[in-house]
Amino acid sequence: MTSPESLRLYVPEPTGRPGHETDFSYLHLSPAGAVRKPAVDATPADTADLAFTLVRVLDDEGRAVGPWAPQPDVPLLKRGLRAMMKTRAFDAKMLIAQRQKKISFYIQCLGEEAIATAHAFAIQQGDMCFPTYRQQGLLLAREDIQMVELICQLMSNGRDPMRGRQLPVMYSYKRAGFFSISGNLATQFIQAVGWAMASAIKGDTKIASAWIGDGATAESDFHTALTFAHVYRAPVILNVVNNQWAISTFQAIAGGEATTFAARGVGCGIASLRVDGNDFLAVLAASRWAAERARSNLGPTLIEWVTYRAGAHSTSDDPSRYRPADDWQHFPLGDPVARLKQHLVRLGAWSDEEHRRAQEQLEAEVAAAMKEAEAYGGTLIDGHVPPLESMFEDVYKDMPPHLHEQMRQARTQAAR
Repeated sequence: MTSPESLRLYVPEPTGRPGHETDFSYLHLSPAGAVRKPAVDATPADTADLAFTLVRVLDDEGRAVGPWAPQPDVPLLKRGLRAMMKTRAFDAKMLIAQRQKKISFYIQCLGEEAIATAHAFAIQQGDMCFPTYRQQGLLLAREDIQMVELICQLMSNGRDPMRGRQLPVMYSYKRAGFFSISGNLATQFIQAVGWAMASAIKGDTKIASAWIGDGATAESDFHTALTFAHVYRAPVILNVVNNQWAISTFQAIAGGEATTFAARGVGCGIASLRVDGNDFLAVLAASRWAAERARSNLGPTLIEWVTYRAGAHSTSDDPSRYRPADDWQHFPLGDPVARLKQHLVRLGAWSDEEHRRAQEQLEAEVAAAMKEAEAYGGTLIDGHVPPLESMFEDVYKDMPPHLHEQMRQARTQAAR
């Protein structure tokens, strides 16, 4: 007998590292307009091929092509472009504020703006999103959320809606269908499925939208959520944002190399799509398709949004340590803002001058919101200290005796 060959453990590696340009051929892209659009009542099995292709609408010349192209709606697309530009301007200003020590921490969604903003236009009032910390576009696409409130939350100042009880960027807006962000990865995926199940049990008409990153799909909550969503046909959209990188870990470590994240949905009996996340029109069309399925009692849809995290994971991260510094410039799906702008220019509905004016207006709007938020105090450099009582208030509807006593003791100690 010959000696058996020694076993070897395989550890996935990214195709690019600092000093070595990334080979993006691993993405397996489809031409714009080439992927079929199934009927909204298609069985999950009938979407199996769509988990391995890529739904795209905008081609390289900015034309909307193929079966997924939505009906032309220039006013909505202009709102979408402004929402993406607003989100990017907000991110840029908050990054500067963190570097100036006005806020302690921030997470950008640079390069991913189309996903949250287009999705926001596909869901309805009363639906509930369970986001991660990179879906601020869900809020910034709305007209009823003031930027100054978001900035006050980042500063934890006197106007912070969270009263300082959440980390920066972990917003919560019940009125906007924006569930409180959690720093614990993947927990909200299964919570969203539970919320959707509750909506169905009550006979309501509201659906849920769950969000997770590619790295967090390795958590057990992700798989449990898929099981419950499939078994009970929960009215939920399961969004997997594959931006290629977790904190410093390439998406292959979470299992995205030999297959796709969308394929996991197919394996669980869930209708699944793999979509160009940098194509605003594709995101809008896929989100509408999934929302219609959920609202029509046709069950959940898992969507893998293929995009790229252009910036750092957070203000505490330096991506140049683990990937090429110019990676985003070479990402084959381009810049979502530039692509939608090109489409609108081609339609004769936008121009470079309009774009410049919109950019200036939005930057001024963000700067004004920043100035107003600073007026309420609470930046790291102004020495503002919140009232001692805020540690005890707003925990219970009616403060119990033991907290009254603790607050009295704390006041006494502080006065010494």
